[in-house]
Amino acid sequence: MAPDPKEVVAKLLANTTNEEVLNELVAPDATYVSLNYDNPTLKEIMPWCGTHDKAGPSAIYETFVNVGRHWENKDFSVKGCFGAGEDVAVFGSFTYTSRYGDEPLPPKKPPSGSSIDSSTRSMMRITKTSPFAIWAKVNAEGRIVYMQFMEDTLATSSTFEKSGTKTYRADPNGHEVSF
Repeated sequence: MAPDPKEVVAKLLANTTNEEVLNELVAPDATYVSLNYDNPTLKEIMPWCGTHDKAGPSAIYETFVNVGRHWENKDFSVKGCFGAGEDVAVFGSFTYTSRYGDEPLPPKKPPSGSSIDSSTRSMMRITKTSPFAIWAKVNAEGRIVYMQFMEDTLATSSTFEKSGTKTYRADPNGHEVSF
């Protein structure tokens, strides 16, 4: 009997930096979308962002290793998990604090062929809470073949802000807002 797709995704979320479990749960040619399809500006801030087409379990592993190196995870809570056939949707929230430059970093086991830069870290110690949403597809063999992770990237990227002012004008007939 095929595993329940919701249980497969729940097991992945409980083991995001366990390569052995990820290799069991994620198809070797799975596609992982982290935060957006392709945003070069955001990729400058968070290099793991974007589409990892057919990159398999290593894309998920490298993303979550990087997340752990850039932020301290204060809370990661699943609020709901729903499924229909091969499709699974997960909703929740997390609270992360950006790491300070003099802090010891969590141990790193570099994945083979990894491009993770072990010297990259935040200097700010800013805490933010963000909602998240995940869409995953699990095949009949119980392996994830597609996963998309979305969050409030304006909030999470702001944990790395050092200085400067940004001005936004979303409403074409409205006023500008500066932060």
